[in-house]
Amino acid sequence: IKFGSQGFRRLGFDFILTVFLNLLSSGDYCKVNLCHNGATCVTGVGDDPFICICADGFGGDTCNLTETGPCSPNPCKNDGSCKIIAPTRRGDVFNEYICKCQPGFEGAHCQTNVNDCANQPCNNGGICRDLDGDYTCQCPSPYVGKQCQLRCISLLGMEGGAIVESQISASSVHYGVLGLQRWGPELARLNNQGIVNAWTSAAHDRNPWIEIDMQKKMRLTGIITQGASRMGTAEYIKAFKVASSFDGNAYMTYRVEGQRRDKVFMGNTDNDSTKTNLFDPPIVAQYIRIIPVVCRRACTLRMELVGCELNGCSEPLGMKSRLVSDSQLSASSSYRTWGIDTFTWHPQFARLDKQGKTNAWSPAHNNRSEWIQVDLEKTKRLTGIITQGAKDFGVVQFVSVFKVAYSNDGESWSLVKEESSGDDKLFQGNIDNNSHKKNLFEPPFYARYVRVVPWEWHERITLRMELLGCDD
Repeated sequence: IKFGSQGFRRLGFDFILTVFLNLLSSGDYCKVNLCHNGATCVTGVGDDPFICICADGFGGDTCNLTETGPCSPNPCKNDGSCKIIAPTRRGDVFNEYICKCQPGFEGAHCQTNVNDCANQPCNNGGICRDLDGDYTCQCPSPYVGKQCQLRCISLLGMEGGAIVESQISASSVHYGVLGLQRWGPELARLNNQGIVNAWTSAAHDRNPWIEIDMQKKMRLTGIITQGASRMGTAEYIKAFKVASSFDGNAYMTYRVEGQRRDKVFMGNTDNDSTKTNLFDPPIVAQYIRIIPVVCRRACTLRMELVGCELNGCSEPLGMKSRLVSDSQLSASSSYRTWGIDTFTWHPQFARLDKQGKTNAWSPAHNNRSEWIQVDLEKTKRLTGIITQGAKDFGVVQFVSVFKVAYSNDGESWSLVKEESSGDDKLFQGNIDNNSHKKNLFEPPFYARYVRVVPWEWHERITLRMELLGCDD
């Protein structure tokens, strides 16, 4: 900033701007802009007739001069910080500077994104995708984990009995031999023996299904199916669909990523041999529903589910690495320092450790109705959040207390609650502008949309953040 005919030059950028934060609030915009190169003209501040707030790279009383020095404008890319390592100068020529790069970038000007996939970190056929300062692995089923290093292949209990009868239900039941034989859903266990040894839907049921309530959210990587013989005749399901739910009310039919049509799984070809189908990617759900599409004589089924418990779910979900794109971030409003568009604190700036003059989200007003929202584009398991404040021209600002809301449709919202009391949970935020504060969601929750609602703050609501969880 350069101002008035006195011209304070460069006495310390943060110091000067801090001094003038309060002064500028009493100033008015010039009727005629006397400043150059996109600068903002303000009157009524101090003894000078006007001051000019210069855009990056310009100086002088009217911002008509190009600033000199190796760090002005900043030559470092990708939020790298410029530091003068030889402060002595000859005339207007600085000897040396160095760019301090953010993790994942290198080069003299931090211009090169390090290829984190170069060392092939993904195991077991996982496909690596390089991100800004990070990587992600797309794992083939049944492998999971950051590097596809874990096998998720436990038999979940249909055959062994760990899944009890009360967990299994169906749309209908067939009664045979004058109603004396009940082919109920609790019999649909792989390799079940006996005369009546499987589930069969009623003959009049045009939309049959069988469902298992896992009683908690599980990762399901596959299913093993089998038919049965009834009255000496082979019956089995030739083709089926799979649907899943978190609450037993809203169901989502399984689709291959990028496809618009529901996935149809190929089932059995006789009454006794087994057929294994893998879910790639895995399904995370509490309720799993098998929906017969084509049946041989009747929809008859014995089955086993394959999967594992949920664990190891605390990976950064992409705020810092930009796996979460700018278009996925929105907010109730955005603040503009001194009303200048150049200094707008957009929600897409709310990325952990972001650098720059405007490097965080800040709303237009300081009240409890403001929020910032992340659309994760699909339902994920959320296990925690890291928050950080920022500085606005030398003024330390941060959110000290906040609430968290979540939604699966972006319209109906739930607030994270205290387990003991059921009250809205108040998360303790930051105590300064730069240190990280980590909060865990205990228990974790599942959502596509996440909102942070500031509740208390220092100076002004200002936030940088990262969400933790996994692609379940």
